Amino acid sequence: MPKPVSEQVVVIAGASSGIGRAAALAFAGRGARVVCAARGEAALDSLVREIRDGGGQAVAVPTDVADPGAVRALAAAAEREFGRIDTWVNAAAVAVFGQVEEISDAEFDRVMRVNFLGQVHGVKAALPALRRAGGGVIIGIASVEGVRSVPLHAPYTASKFALRGFYDCLRMELAQRGEQIAVTTILPAAIDTPFFEHSRSKMGALPKPPPPVYAPETVAENVVFAAEHPRREIPVGGAALAFFFGQRFSPALTDALLAVRRLGSAAFRDDRPDNGVDNVDTPVDEPGRVHGSEPRRVRPGSVFSRTIARLPRPGELLTAAVSARHRRHAAG
Repeated sequence: MPKPVSEQVVVIAGASSGIGRAAALAFAGRGARVVCAARGEAALDSLVREIRDGGGQAVAVPTDVADPGAVRALAAAAEREFGRIDTWVNAAAVAVFGQVEEISDAEFDRVMRVNFLGQVHGVKAALPALRRAGGGVIIGIASVEGVRSVPLHAPYTASKFALRGFYDCLRMELAQRGEQIAVTTILPAAIDTPFFEHSRSKMGALPKPPPPVYAPETVAENVVFAAEHPRREIPVGGAALAFFFGQRFSPALTDALLAVRRLGSAAFRDDRPDNGVDNVDTPVDEPGRVHGSEPRRVRPGSVFSRTIARLPRPGELLTAAVSARHRRHAAG
């Protein structure tokens, strides 16, 4: 079993804003020592100040997750500062909204390098440290778009599909070796974070989250829960059910529904014109914040997510039993 959160050292890649920042604050509020990583130094510094002002312990390590050497250096810095790593959270992400033909090769490449390979780099840096600590948890922030595609978001959606496959492979490999390292994939629905304002747009307007929209603290709550009680996957927000059901029972019908402009494209297009500011290649010059500027009702929590995260699942118990058997065999 993982350590209580109050005794953990937690690394969060992508901590400068949104879900990553909310998770860093939530972990610190529970007594964890937090290593905050992202490209934006000003945003990281403001986060560390906020945590320390609240009586918590945190350090900032500026990191571009697309650089594997920088991510390995992040893991080394965390161990130097706090002696070990117990939980590693991969939360960094960028996005480009637009038609497939409008998005350049370089933009596709950058999104995949950050969203997918950035998490691969995080896992490969975390595994040796987690073994040295005697075990721990890897938490990857994917998306319900890794379950069901949506229009105008091809690079991001592709990266999230890739992440789900990657974490499934990793989970099975660790179980085969009997390792005491758990892997949880978080699948948020639409969340009110600066992510949409920081995305690059080819639509002639700012992107926006399609309703219903949930507060980032809802995701952070489930991330912190998974650090103590790992689950295979945790969908966040009741809207995630529509993605799962649509893809499982009638993907062709869901294609047709999302091809209707009012349901597909228009749901992601804000009334505000695009301001030309994004964080795809360089960080946004701002102090960092958890919330976006969603003017509509933002749901503060999700009973569905809280319930499904806490229900034990037979398949997960069986995988844990297989892993334990391999561990006993290796020890004997």
